[in-house]
Amino acid sequence: MKIYTRTGDDGTTSLFGGARVKKNNVRVEAYGTVDELNAVLGIVRSISRDEKINEIVQTVQNLLFTLGADLATPFDVKSPKLKRIGEEDVKLVENFIDELEAELEQLKNFILPGGSFLSSVLHLARAVCRRAERRIISLSEVEKINEKVIPFVNRLSDLFFVLARYANKIEGVDDIKWGV
Repeated sequence: MKIYTRTGDDGTTSLFGGARVKKNNVRVEAYGTVDELNAVLGIVRSISRDEKINEIVQTVQNLLFTLGADLATPFDVKSPKLKRIGEEDVKLVENFIDELEAELEQLKNFILPGGSFLSSVLHLARAVCRRAERRIISLSEVEKINEKVIPFVNRLSDLFFVLARYANKIEGVDDIKWGV
C-alpha cells in the first residue's frame, strides 16, 4: 500500500464519516495540533530514561490518538469503532498529576521553562498542548464537540507542567524561578 493517495492535492482532506474539508479547516487545525503534540511527546520518550515518565507519556500518546479521532469525527457521526474521550480519561490524567505532585516540593514561585533538556521539552509539550486547547476552543465555537475534550486537554497541559518539574527533580536540576 502506498502512503500517498493524491486525494489531498487539491488542499482538502477527509474527516471520519466521509466529509471533505479544506486542510486549514478549524477542525483540521485542532486535531493537527494534537498530532504535533504527540510528535513532541515522541521526542520526550526518546530522551527520557525514566520509566515512570515513559509509561505516563506512552499512555498519553495513546490517548492523543483517541483525542485526534474524536476531533476528526463530527459529533453527529456515530460509529461503534470510534472511542471518544471520556470522564475516565480526565480522571486518569488527574491521577497522574496527583501521583507526581506528591513527590515534588510545593510550588511557591512561578517558574521559567527550562532546567534539564528533558524538562525543557516537556515545557514545549505544555505550550503545544495549550495551543491545541485554543484550537479546540475555536472549533467548539463553530461546531458541537465532545464536552470532555476541553477539560481533558486542560488537564494534559497541567500534567506536562508537573512532568517538567518532576524531570528536573529526578535529574537533580533546580526549577528556574521567575525573577530570581
